[in-house]
Amino acid sequence: MAVADWVARYERAWRSPGTAALDELFTQTASYMPSPWAEPIEGLDAIRHFWEASRSGPDEGFRMQSEVVAVDARVGVVRVAVDYDDGQRWRDLWVLALDGSGRCERFEEWPFAPGQPDGHEADS
Repeated sequence: MAVADWVARYERAWRSPGTAALDELFTQTASYMPSPWAEPIEGLDAIRHFWEASRSGPDEGFRMQSEVVAVDARVGVVRVAVDYDDGQRWRDLWVLALDGSGRCERFEEWPFAPGQPDGHEADS
């Protein structure tokens, strides 16, 4: 499955130093939204800069599990759980659109962390 393969390559790239692996993950004109409220990061060079600024380093320890929830043509939805050795915990939904070569043209991340408001307060 192309989406599951892309997620596995994404994890390997996140674990690897530098950003060379991004060439195989994203198109030159890819759009990357790190949250539903963020402005999209446009283009591979901007994504490289974002990745380097976001990571603590290649020795950053984490465990990642993923599950492809849905695929429709070239668009996939993935549930991702990441637990970092420093105690950070994330549960995300990723929405990604792949081109014919398996590289991502559009990536949206919907990140959720413990303690983050979940909207239930509005129901009270």
